[in-house]
Amino acid sequence: MPIRADHLWLYPIDWTQLSRAIRFDRAGGRCEHCRRPHGERVFHLGDGVWWDRRDVRWRDGRGRRVRLPRRDLLNDGRWTRVVLACAHLNHDPTDSMGQNLAALCQRCHMLHDGPEHRRRRWLNRHYARALGDLFNGPYPKLGAEWIVPIGGLSLLAA
Repeated sequence: MPIRADHLWLYPIDWTQLSRAIRFDRAGGRCEHCRRPHGERVFHLGDGVWWDRRDVRWRDGRGRRVRLPRRDLLNDGRWTRVVLACAHLNHDPTDSMGQNLAALCQRCHMLHDGPEHRRRRWLNRHYARALGDLFNGPYPKLGAEWIVPIGGLSLLAA
């Protein structure tokens, strides 16, 4: 997963080697939460249940064995290529200790980061509104006009 340029200074200088060691040496090329293998196409049902070709069994979103799902596999199933990323479990990129890092597939990574993404989105939205209130007065109550200052774009050009 690429690192944003403005966040690059938060990571250690040897991040690529550290990430590779976590994903392939420690985790063995499999997601540490659901056991999906890196680089392979996986057949899954969209709710976390997936077919493990290596062990010839169905697994759930936590990597545990499950019985054959009682669903229409051809209509409900999809193929996805698995890509492992090294995730910070406490969402702090400056804390790169081994116990804070995990090799996660894209599904597990998004599930793990979801609450933090929602929190940051809420903060950013309210931070922008607060700045607008401070410099441009209150925003309209309805609609998406709150993104543009009340005086319109002419205030930004002045």
